[in-house]
Amino acid sequence: MDNLIKEVELSSNHSAKNIFGNYDENLKLIEKGFEVDIIARGNLVKVKGKEDEVLRVIDLFEELDYLSNKKGDLSKKEIEYAIDLTKEGKFSLNDIYSDVIQVSNSGKKITPKTIGQKIYVDALRKDDIVFGIGPAGTGKTYLAVVMAVNDLMNNRVKRIILTRPAIEAGENLGFLPGDLQEKVDPYLRPLYDSLYDILGSEKVEQLLEKNIIEIAPLAYMRGRTLKNCAVILDEAQNTTKEQMKMFLTRLGPNSKAVITGDITQVDLPSRKKSGLAQTEEILKNIEGISFIYLTNRDVVRHRLVRAIIKAYEGANS
Repeated sequence: MDNLIKEVELSSNHSAKNIFGNYDENLKLIEKGFEVDIIARGNLVKVKGKEDEVLRVIDLFEELDYLSNKKGDLSKKEIEYAIDLTKEGKFSLNDIYSDVIQVSNSGKKITPKTIGQKIYVDALRKDDIVFGIGPAGTGKTYLAVVMAVNDLMNNRVKRIILTRPAIEAGENLGFLPGDLQEKVDPYLRPLYDSLYDILGSEKVEQLLEKNIIEIAPLAYMRGRTLKNCAVILDEAQNTTKEQMKMFLTRLGPNSKAVITGDITQVDLPSRKKSGLAQTEEILKNIEGISFIYLTNRDVVRHRLVRAIIKAYEGANS
């Protein structure tokens, strides 16, 4: 294919500086990602290379220019991710960032941040039972809570129920000494944290008092029928096959369930198999149930978390 030279004019010098990065470091990333040559002067960018690559890079610059004006500063990580998305051709960053799920208590717009998160959120909207499987830091629990809050605020459900297996405390919770809530609260704390971020502590406490939000160990789900609820089972890799079946069969009319977990972080005794790991084979052909797999590319915590997960995956391969 013949080489092509094409120019794109960015909307402003400020946008150009934002996109180019310090010492043009982002331009070097784009050149490497698409095997093109880029010459930038002011806000005018000239791209030279194979026609299909040049056209994709021009599209990339136009999208980054739009995002720079809409969002403000773009991080190096966002530039890298935009490059990946452009190469895959599935979504654009604008597709992802424009999907505002909820506004947090602090006024921050909550959106997916990666292609995996966007696919996950779309599945949460579409299906009544969704499994979100992936490593720490991918937002699988947080986004499930955000979507549950959104459903509650828009009267699609009447209650939110959040649950986890309290493995370290043991599931025979009735035999624990001392106050039960004190024993299980440390294992449920991440769920409280997500709610506080989205709704604020005062609103959460009000909803807890009214029992509109319930946070409880998995053992408390046995024998119940959960109607008109958004139900989230977190840390599901620590359920047995029997516990998973028990939980899934609690679902009543007008309810949705989200099951999240990381099958590389199982805390069950060695003789026990993870109920989450066995579930896909059992339920894979049932319409209305989605299995979404998030990866280290969807990690949105500190940049080193992604590198750590990738290193451990390499060590275990």
